[in-house]
Amino acid sequence: MSRIVAIVVALISLSPAFGQSPAIDELDGLLQGIDTLSANVLQLIVESDGGVLEESEIQMHLKKPDGFYWETIDPFPELIVTDGTYLWNYQPDLEQVVIEDWDNDDSELAAQLLNGRTDNLAEEYTIELVSDDEAANFELTPLALDSVYEQITISFIATNLDMIHLDNKNGEQTVWQFRDIEKNHNLADSLFVFEPPVGIDVIENTTN
Repeated sequence: MSRIVAIVVALISLSPAFGQSPAIDELDGLLQGIDTLSANVLQLIVESDGGVLEESEIQMHLKKPDGFYWETIDPFPELIVTDGTYLWNYQPDLEQVVIEDWDNDDSELAAQLLNGRTDNLAEEYTIELVSDDEAANFELTPLALDSVYEQITISFIATNLDMIHLDNKNGEQTVWQFRDIEKNHNLADSLFVFEPPVGIDVIENTTN
């Protein structure tokens, strides 16, 4: 499973965390206001020298507590979708779908954060809210020296998710810019269950 997808699937279900810093409480509140979310996502992978290594156009849908849909439209078509039990990775060019068990415990920091697992956040990161006239930026800096991240920034404009920015210690950056957002609208549960087209290879790596 893609590390990037494990991070984005984060946004699915927030439960409030009490007794933490005001910055965490405010982030909790913003994420808790999301029940469903659809957006067009511009993904940039940026090298340490500032050059853009990869630019992708993605369609994303989220539905609490477990629904996640991430379809790369361009340049390389791919669909990753989960209902919280199974994860389907469909690659049209290869005419195959890989089915795996989904486990939120395998998600990385941003996935756990956006999925509402903020109870121990203050023990692992320093969190600072930096606001300007346009955006509220939540900057998370790892306390562990062996973290792969230098910093993670989650930005909101008003109450809308605007951007997630991952700074790796190797200098590489991943940026997701969320556009054309539709929030708290009706999304069918069937959107998050993949029915393989006739004739493609189905590879099952599940334990159930």
